[in-house]
Amino acid sequence: MRVESVADAESFIEQVGFAACLTDSRQPGPSLYIAVCGRRDAVMPHNVQKDPESSHTWVLKDELLRRGKVYYGKLARGKTMFIAPRMLPSFFAIWGMTKREEKKRLSKEALTILKVLRKEWEMGTADLRQEAGINDRKIFSKAIDELQATMIVIPSDVLYQPKFTYIWTLSETRFPELLITKVDRIIALKEIARCFLANAGLTMPGELARFTGLSRPDAGLGNQALVKMELAQRLDIGKYLYSSL
Repeated sequence: MRVESVADAESFIEQVGFAACLTDSRQPGPSLYIAVCGRRDAVMPHNVQKDPESSHTWVLKDELLRRGKVYYGKLARGKTMFIAPRMLPSFFAIWGMTKREEKKRLSKEALTILKVLRKEWEMGTADLRQEAGINDRKIFSKAIDELQATMIVIPSDVLYQPKFTYIWTLSETRFPELLITKVDRIIALKEIARCFLANAGLTMPGELARFTGLSRPDAGLGNQALVKMELAQRLDIGKYLYSSL
């Protein structure tokens, strides 16, 4: 499937379940960039600014943000990816956080940003940093990453004029029902592993954990659940084959 339009991109993400944005064939997992190129062996050039396929992927990423039909954010270990709505309950079961947990688990700065966003619903980076009273940009960025990693805050738009900025909002405003759907943790791990393996066909040791940000033990639990259900074959340590192949 070659992706050309934003509708194509949404269909691609729905088909694969979750995908990276600008990774190429040297890294495991589905990638919007590879889908735009339309070839599995796509390698990103050193000078991406002059590469039309890289530029088109970036434009599609911005359009996907604005339309809000798929989830986009920076998850665990800084893994930025698109997630199809059908996979959101599984991802939230692993990385999400309930409101009751926020005061115990979030930093003071993240809680301050969250308080502002729950009042304003949507704000640009500079305005949000000012309203939250966080002068240090690094501290602010770390807090925003913390809120993204727990699937509480997402970027809803990106502006380039008069200066570059993301617009931030609460993930619950776009996906209210899906983010409160309860999924057992083991089932969630199995679904994430199934989705990844179904696209890859064959996975090598560490690929699932490296792509998604799962811990190695959690990735192993997901793959082992597939073996028990006869959805996958374990060929060696960390090496799994999708059973339909």
